[in-house]
Amino acid sequence: MKNSIFFSALLALSFSCSTVDNSETEQAFAMKIRANKHTSTDYNVVGTKYAAATIAMQAAYNRLIYSLKKNEAVSIIAEVDHEKNAKSVGLELNPTRVVFFGNPVLGTPLMQKNQLAGLDLPQHVLFFRNEKMEDYAMYNSVEYLKSRYDLEGVATLEKISGALQNLVSDATKSEIKSASGQTVSYADGIIIKESSQDFESTYSNLQNAILSNPNLKIVAELDHQKNAESVGLDLRPTRIIIFGNPNLGTPLMQDEQTVGLDLPQKMLVYQDENGNVFVAYNDLFYLKERHMLDSSDEQLQMISNALNNLSNAAVGM
Repeated sequence: MKNSIFFSALLALSFSCSTVDNSETEQAFAMKIRANKHTSTDYNVVGTKYAAATIAMQAAYNRLIYSLKKNEAVSIIAEVDHEKNAKSVGLELNPTRVVFFGNPVLGTPLMQKNQLAGLDLPQHVLFFRNEKMEDYAMYNSVEYLKSRYDLEGVATLEKISGALQNLVSDATKSEIKSASGQTVSYADGIIIKESSQDFESTYSNLQNAILSNPNLKIVAELDHQKNAESVGLDLRPTRIIIFGNPNLGTPLMQDEQTVGLDLPQKMLVYQDENGNVFVAYNDLFYLKERHMLDSSDEQLQMISNALNNLSNAAVGM
């Protein structure tokens, strides 16, 4: 798969409304095409497991939140309502929500084996209602994480797998299904840049680059090392920052809602055993392939270039 980048905006976008009948006809046709891309059993996003909810999406989401809050070992890091964010910039999106949550006792061992795994942590579950009014929940499988980050042998993987399956099955009152492809190659679709700065400076540079852009909003920041220490575990400096721009992310989810599993955008900053510092994030064109996006390469490249600028600012390039 190609390596490029994903999601951010150094450019402000403007939108206008059209009442031309031809435009409305084209939009209706496009919506019909999207509705026919899936059946109730074929969400085939590589590395995912999912459930077709037998109850309304919001009810399923609330059931998951209740279960998470009831578990003292788990912390909810962030809840993102993609539909609400879309409306805030004058765009429409079917109900789409994602919740980020974690348990450092289970997650830290993955990063002890490979800090890069912090890019897909904390765990997150996507809930969405598609064009057919079908409700789903979706999450990254342990098989996906194991292959993408070379986590073979990590003892907590089985517990994570069981916990996710139980949580999502209980929330949706439905059985868990698996995409046909569950594994990818090592570090597939990940852009990694080495920083010329120390860890704190690199993270501050990234944070400031995001904060200085009025189009971007920080959703959450998570210090994986600090969380590890809170449960008596050691971990080298590892932090993730989650941020987004609904002007850019919403059109991708209008194309394929499942990409909401990989949104908002995330960047991981970590220091390895040799003291070298790196910034890692998902390649936009990898996400295009993973979620079968129809977005034009020109549009995606524009977003990729903006994200490249953010990461360059972080590493001192």
